[in-house]
Amino acid sequence: MSAASSPLAAEFQGLARSIVEVAGRALAAGDTQEIASSDLERAMTVIVKLYAAKAEREGRLPVPCSANEVTPTEVVLVVSEMLRALDISLFDLAMWYRRGQTQ
Repeated sequence: MSAASSPLAAEFQGLARSIVEVAGRALAAGDTQEIASSDLERAMTVIVKLYAAKAEREGRLPVPCSANEVTPTEVVLVVSEMLRALDISLFDLAMWYRRGQTQ
């Protein structure tokens, strides 16, 4: 059974569609305060963990977001806060950024 046809994959795909739809409505209505910060934290935490596990197990980095759907400002805002939350310095980030690159 391929990953795309597994029950787990189908369930995740449905949940992803639901999140995209609900988040899109919240953004369109400007009702971000209706979304609890703790719920957003829980969702982002598990998505980051899933992304990292998938990248490690498959040996390649999946595209993390659609470049035509988010702005550089939005990405930098999220990445900056993620770095702060884990007390990761820009020096540490620079070392990890080069991980896996050949000299």
